[in-house]
Amino acid sequence: MRSGEILDQLDAAAGDFRFPDLGHGYYYAVDARLHAYRDAQRWALIVEAVGYSPRAGNLVNVLYVFGNCLTEGQPGHGNVDFLDRVDNWDEIEDIDEPEIYCGNPIAVRGRLIPVAAEPGEELVDVLRRLVPEHRELLLADDVELRRRIPADLPEVLRLDQWHHPDFAQNALPSESRTFRQLADVLVTGDASRYAPALPPNTHWSHWPESGSL
Repeated sequence: MRSGEILDQLDAAAGDFRFPDLGHGYYYAVDARLHAYRDAQRWALIVEAVGYSPRAGNLVNVLYVFGNCLTEGQPGHGNVDFLDRVDNWDEIEDIDEPEIYCGNPIAVRGRLIPVAAEPGEELVDVLRRLVPEHRELLLADDVELRRRIPADLPEVLRLDQWHHPDFAQNALPSESRTFRQLADVLVTGDASRYAPALPPNTHWSHWPESGSL
């Protein structure tokens, strides 16, 4: 394995709009997490991007899956990588006012969650309040994460925040210090190669243009 091969795959995905864009115009940013997996011959990287999609009518966790050992599909995302999180969407969105909360508890993956919010509030604001108390329900479990990577591939690093490239500025993953360091971790297995110098920006507040289209 070479770090250049890893970064080339990430750059190619970015060129095809299959790399996570936390400022995506169709998704209001809500939460994110990153997983790195490797052994002597294999590597995989998964970025979870949780966002509210008015078009899809749900809170969706999109898994962006990369690696040299994918068990199915291509690097980036496929149909199985879009995970709807809200079970009762028709009960929480105002039928007369799209994207507005109507006041009912939110059912997330079989669990009914009362929310400290009033009817008439913007749905995106209400959904963001599910984090951090209920973020594990929004993020992927191990079964979901391993749908497209080998079950025996060890996880060597997990990040709940990091400095992510901004594609509105035409940044490529290979130009990002974060992803160059992550590539070194994947090649060497040495998690200390990830030594962030820039402050994290994965919190939704850093992506004010997300969901604006």
